[in-house]
Amino acid sequence: MTDNSENRKHDVFFYGLYMDPDTLEKVGVVPNNPRIGYVEDFELRVGNKATLLRAPGKKSHGVVYSLTHADINKLYWGAGLNEYAAEVMLAKVGNETVPVLCCNLILPPEDSESN
Repeated sequence: MTDNSENRKHDVFFYGLYMDPDTLEKVGVVPNNPRIGYVEDFELRVGNKATLLRAPGKKSHGVVYSLTHADINKLYWGAGLNEYAAEVMLAKVGNETVPVLCCNLILPPEDSESN
C-alpha cells in the first residue's frame, strides 16, 4: 500500500556532515535505512559550505537515508541553511540505481572560499 501521509519516507543522499547519524540525531532526526552509495557526474566542493557540482566523469560518495519532508526541512530550512535547494538525482546503492533527493547550494562556493 502506498503511504501518502506526512510520515512517508523519501531517500535522501548526504555527502557532508549529515552523513553522520549522530549529527542527525542531535537535531532530532532519526536516520532510517542507511545505505552507502554515490552519485555520478558530480564532485564535492567545499567552501564556506559544502555542495555537489556537476562534473562529468566524476563520482561523489555519501550515504542515503530515508527521511520525511519534516526531517529534511528541520535539517536545512529549519537550521537556517536556506541557500540549499533539493534536487532529484540518481544514486548507485549496491547494484541498484535509486532516485534520491539531494540538497545543494543554489550558487556554488567561490574559489576563494575554504572551510
